[in-house]
Amino acid sequence: MTDSICSTDLPSSAATDRDHLPLGGLLALATAAFITLLTEALPAGLLPPMSRDLDVAPALIGQLVTVYAIGSLLAAIPLVILTQGWRRRPLLLIAIGGFAVVNSVTALSTDYSLTLVARLFAGVFAGLLWALLAGYASRMVAPHLQGRAIAVAMIGAPLALSLGIPAGTLLGNLLGWRLSFAIMTGLTLILIAWVRWQVPDFPGQRAEKRLPLLRVLTLPGIRPVLFVTFAYVLGHNILYTYIAPFLETAGIAEQIEQVLLVFGLAALLSIWIVGLLIDRWLRELVLISCALFTLSALALMFWSQHATLLYAAVAVWGLAFGGLATLLQTALAKTADSHADAAQSMLVTAWNLAIAGGGLIGGVLLEGFGVLAFPWVIAALLLMSLLVTANARQHGFPSLR
Repeated sequence: MTDSICSTDLPSSAATDRDHLPLGGLLALATAAFITLLTEALPAGLLPPMSRDLDVAPALIGQLVTVYAIGSLLAAIPLVILTQGWRRRPLLLIAIGGFAVVNSVTALSTDYSLTLVARLFAGVFAGLLWALLAGYASRMVAPHLQGRAIAVAMIGAPLALSLGIPAGTLLGNLLGWRLSFAIMTGLTLILIAWVRWQVPDFPGQRAEKRLPLLRVLTLPGIRPVLFVTFAYVLGHNILYTYIAPFLETAGIAEQIEQVLLVFGLAALLSIWIVGLLIDRWLRELVLISCALFTLSALALMFWSQHATLLYAAVAVWGLAFGGLATLLQTALAKTADSHADAAQSMLVTAWNLAIAGGGLIGGVLLEGFGVLAFPWVIAALLLMSLLVTANARQHGFPSLR
């Protein structure tokens, strides 16, 4: 973001430091992403013990995940608009500190209603944090390193999915679900000190430089990135939410853990590849990602009954999806420039709408047409994403080379 940091914002030594990746600060941001996603998804892994302890039906524990997403969806844009003028590090610490509060309440609560309210506010803090992370990481480095910096900051999300949630679930089932949330509170308190030590502070945006949200939306390239975000993530969540019926079709319903492990490992490999190449090949990587996911959907369309080919399709899907968030957030940060936080709040909203839409549309498709309708819809969404990316060659997804 070329005008996000001016000569008066940082001393010359700090400006020189921006030519190197500040790994201490970026890994602190990655840990924030790890805690955020772990907080979001952990109730799904601890559903039976939480249901017994809070004396409610398992379906109501599932709503703890839903209300988290609602809080994030509703809060991201308003909070970013209200806090545009705030200094960045205090705002980041407030967002992170909120997780210490809500996870402490969750760990101690014996009342489902109180837990539900805590989860709603957890979503609110998550919406703010996700909107801040990419712009914050990009401000810590020179423009030619922004993609790699965002890739490092985002590594916490796949690590939470592939390692954190299984570990938290195992620990919660062995020693009690409350301990899992209490441990996250402890990690958050350590993270607050880490951020205060390693993450630099930046000024907020001056009033005369702020644009109304609709004006940010009309900046060249913003809408193509948001469209690709929504369409791609919608297709992903239709498939991810309802992957079990595909496994039944192939006769490997009992192998869901192995299938998701293949997806997770491929996604981690994707993030590594994207981190290496993003600052030179962002446009090309988005096009490849769309093409790979389309090929995966086509494979599921025609060969879903073959277990080996299904595993291969899932691996290609993970390879396509793993680095997507980094690619899209980097594209939006470079496109929005000094208005990156407002633009990122719209991306958070589009992403959460796509998550909700994936569950809804997938359910309708499953009931009305069966599992074989999924690949057709997913392929259509990905082909539209591919077309929009290809056409956004001037703004949104330009070549960086």
